[in-house]
Amino acid sequence: MFGGQVAAQALYAAGLTVADGRPPHSLHAYFVRRGDTSRPTVFQVERDRDGFSFSARRVVASQDGEVIFTLAASFTKPGGRGGSMPDQDAEPAPVLPAPDTLRPWAHPKYPSFEFRVPDEELERRLPVRFWIRCTTVLPDDPLVHAAVIAFTSDISSALVPFENERTVTGPSLDHAVWFHRPARMDGWTWQELTPHVVAGGRGWYTVTVRTADGTLVSSVTQEQLLARRR
Repeated sequence: MFGGQVAAQALYAAGLTVADGRPPHSLHAYFVRRGDTSRPTVFQVERDRDGFSFSARRVVASQDGEVIFTLAASFTKPGGRGGSMPDQDAEPAPVLPAPDTLRPWAHPKYPSFEFRVPDEELERRLPVRFWIRCTTVLPDDPLVHAAVIAFTSDISSALVPFENERTVTGPSLDHAVWFHRPARMDGWTWQELTPHVVAGGRGWYTVTVRTADGTLVSSVTQEQLLARRR
């Protein structure tokens, strides 16, 4: 089972127990066992707290009684507790290449997403800088779009450049996503993956997700296992 799938489903399950008007602002997750798409997955949601501004949830995903994934997520009212609050980035938005100036790329497993990638990314097994959008028109529900961000946040890997004749990227170990601003995932978003360290048989990288005008809408961190080629 694709890690982004179980993360998206767990986040959506948690969100269904939260009052309307409180989209997720963060999730933190661990991939415990490999999932199997041929078996049903049970999502058990614990309601930790519903406060004035925040709701906290924990989710355990299981197959045949064995835990495969755990998630903690927090939901909040847009705008914060003080009404009008600052909304700005620490750095100016970067100038991004327009999607229609780049070449299309087809993901080998997920045809429901459309990609545009710079030429240099076409040489990689998976791109680390790309535009992506869902080919299906999505509903206006912010929870749906947040779940799609969670899905796509695991769709590539910044560790691909470290692969060689002996080493290949393995399964995801843990994952965190912050949702800074709303975004429509049936529109173009730019994902840029940056590796930071490879050590101890694991690699850690970050991802930024931006809309077409360069606005930062989500940030991701992920740790992934490295494995020997068979």
